[in-house]
Amino acid sequence: MTTAAIQLRQVQLVRKAALTAAVMVLLAMFAFTRATGVGALSQALVERIGQWLIVVCIVGRAWCSLYIGGRKIRDLVRTGPYSLCRNPLYTLSILGAAGAAGQSGSLVMALAGGFITWLVFRVVVAREEGVLATVHGPAFLHYRDSTPRFFPNFAGWRGAEVLEVRPKLIETTLLDGLLFLLFIPVAHGLAHLAATGWTPVLFNLP
Repeated sequence: MTTAAIQLRQVQLVRKAALTAAVMVLLAMFAFTRATGVGALSQALVERIGQWLIVVCIVGRAWCSLYIGGRKIRDLVRTGPYSLCRNPLYTLSILGAAGAAGQSGSLVMALAGGFITWLVFRVVVAREEGVLATVHGPAFLHYRDSTPRFFPNFAGWRGAEVLEVRPKLIETTLLDGLLFLLFIPVAHGLAHLAATGWTPVLFNLP
């Protein structure tokens, strides 16, 4: 394993630890929060929009893995979703986190879930980019300067004629994405506990 690969692996371990801590905080919030709705944006509508965000996240992450699976260090991938922004996997995960937090029925919780995830990825990406700049040099610097970090620029789309597909990595990405779906029953279970008085309601959030 190269030095760059080891550094990237260390960054990913930090990312997983930070996201795990964020998930624990959100679950604790779920247990003590009651959603109140925001005008016409009802609790049920927030949950439904969140579920669609989760679906987009799962499908989109699998799409990204078609292009970059196992090649993050070896190749500088700049086609497909990686022509729209430099970190589409993370962008989709932010949407998935917002959707998962939205299963509380609270718009504030949904926005908080997305924002916290964005903060974690912002730190992770800064460290990853240092590694990629060392490995790919001027090519990465040009890519960095011409392609947004998170928010996609659809005018920059570049397709690929041939893809090297690694089914195992796609399956792993899909399974990871499916974890977002667990928030649906968990959030409803915690909301039921709060509604029946098993846990105290400390926050009433729109």
